[in-house]
Amino acid sequence: MAKLPKIGAHVEQEDPLGAAAELGAECVQIFLGKPSGWEKPPERADADELRASDVDLYIHAQYRINVCSPQNNIRYGARKMLQQQCDAAAAVGAKALIVHPGHAEDGIEAGIDRWRRTLEMTKSEVPIYLENTAGGENAVARRVEALAQLWDAVQAAGTEIEVGFCFDTCHAHAAGEDLTDVVDRMRAITGRIDLVHANDSRDPAGTGADRHANLGQGQIDPDHLRGMVRAGNAPILVETPGGLAGLAADMQFVREALT
Repeated sequence: MAKLPKIGAHVEQEDPLGAAAELGAECVQIFLGKPSGWEKPPERADADELRASDVDLYIHAQYRINVCSPQNNIRYGARKMLQQQCDAAAAVGAKALIVHPGHAEDGIEAGIDRWRRTLEMTKSEVPIYLENTAGGENAVARRVEALAQLWDAVQAAGTEIEVGFCFDTCHAHAAGEDLTDVVDRMRAITGRIDLVHANDSRDPAGTGADRHANLGQGQIDPDHLRGMVRAGNAPILVETPGGLAGLAADMQFVREALT
C-alpha cells in the first residue's frame, strides 16, 4: 500500500509543536507575527527546537504582501516584507513559505511581470510556494488561465529560489473553477502540487469569498473535496475553524478520503 501524504493543520503560532502533538500532525503551518500586519517577524525563542523537530513546518506569509501592485510604495513595501518573511522562515527551518500572489490594478500581465522582477530581487534559503487565490479584480492566480501566465513568468525569472505551488480547495471553489479536474489542470501548468490546503467554503461557488468552513460542512460537494485531496498527491494542511477539535475532525476527514 502506498504511503499516505503527510497530514497536518494551520495552528496558532505560540506553540506549534505542542499543537502538532495534540493533533497527531506530521506537519503544521503558522504565521510569523500578525497575518494582516506590516511588521517584521519577531525572532523566536524556540527556533532551534523548530529546526530540530521531525514535524514539517510551513510558514504562511502576511496577507498584505502584494508585489504585483503598480503603486510603488505598496510594491516596494511588499518586496521588503517578502524578504523578511523568507529570512524568518529560514531561521525556523521551514519547509516553505506560502504566499498569495496578489493582484494588479493595471492588469494581470503587468502584475505577473512584477513577480518575475521580485523573484530576481529576492534571496531565500527556503522555497516559495505560490497559492491559487479566491478572488480579487486582476488577481494573478485566481483562474487557471492567469496561473499559466504567472508560471511562464516565474520559470523565466533569473533566480535560484525554488518556486512551488500550493493548491487551496476553497480558493478553487471561490474562483468558480470546475472542481472535478481543477487539480489536474493546475498541475499541467505547474508540473506538480507541492502542498494542499484542504478547506471547505462558507460561500457559494464563484463568489470570490475566502471564508473557510470545516470539511463536509460547507458549500463544496464532499465528494469533490475528497477528490481534490486525493488528486493533489502532496502534504495536506487543513486551515479550518473550531480550534483543535475542529482541526482534528477535518484531519480525520482527510485521512478517510485518502484510504
